[in-house]
Amino acid sequence: MKKKAELTHLDKIYWPDENITKGELLEYYSIIAPYILPYLKNRPLSLRRNPNGINEPSFFQKDAGDNIPDWIKTEEILAESTGKMVNYFVCNDLESLLYIANMGCIEMNPWNSTINKLDNPDYIVMDIDPSEKNTFEDVVDVALVIKDIIDQTGMTGFCKTSGSRGLHVYIPFGKKYTYDESRDFAEILATMVTERLPEITTLERSLAKRKKNHIYVDFLQNRIAQTLASAYSVRPKPGATVSAPLEWSEVKHGLSPKDFTIKNMLERVEEKGDLFKGVLGKGVDMHKALQKLETLHAG
Repeated sequence: MKKKAELTHLDKIYWPDENITKGELLEYYSIIAPYILPYLKNRPLSLRRNPNGINEPSFFQKDAGDNIPDWIKTEEILAESTGKMVNYFVCNDLESLLYIANMGCIEMNPWNSTINKLDNPDYIVMDIDPSEKNTFEDVVDVALVIKDIIDQTGMTGFCKTSGSRGLHVYIPFGKKYTYDESRDFAEILATMVTERLPEITTLERSLAKRKKNHIYVDFLQNRIAQTLASAYSVRPKPGATVSAPLEWSEVKHGLSPKDFTIKNMLERVEEKGDLFKGVLGKGVDMHKALQKLETLHAG
């Protein structure tokens, strides 16, 4: 079966201030494909679509619908919230990636788990979600506390920009534990972070209830069907920013998520390679890590 995505309206402006077109977005995804596809492969996708550019209304699409090519892979999954089946897009190759991006999907949002082991995520995610009054230096400080705890417990963590105002720290779990186990582990870790930084962090999800200068250490991203922008995904934000994997030495004051865009990400990966590949590795022994966390917390 021949796979060929029909690409349309390439001159349409997606980022008006920067005069970046849909064609430039598709060109980025065509070249970055070898780097982003490992983080999309066999994962249900939630599509955030901006078909008329970032300044026009966007919407989320989960169900692929009926009018898609036969060669596009999908997976039917029961949605616990509605009790209905959802036919999710699954993006395993370049043509599928281009087809999805051509729909106006600037941002690629994969599940933490794959369709072959749906209840066992490959990693946990600590989503560092600032309030309006937080500086990016605050966000960096939280990430470094997470890194310190990770280091002290012998785990390995990987950091990337969200492509917006936050940072994401991933810890590989290697499909060995369920979402419930992963979420509980992430909550323990998030609690320890808030105990170390009580002046700027919280476990309060609601912006309305949250203190105005407090960062939400979001452990609830570790539930089934939750999604975040993939590594190397473009975001529908000013500057055409990209969710960029980082070296830990880069996570310091002065770092800016605006420094990573579709204009320079290709050059960056050519220089540094895939800084995120360890996320899909063997994974930590959660039970040993919990013992070390308990010892660290008691100390």
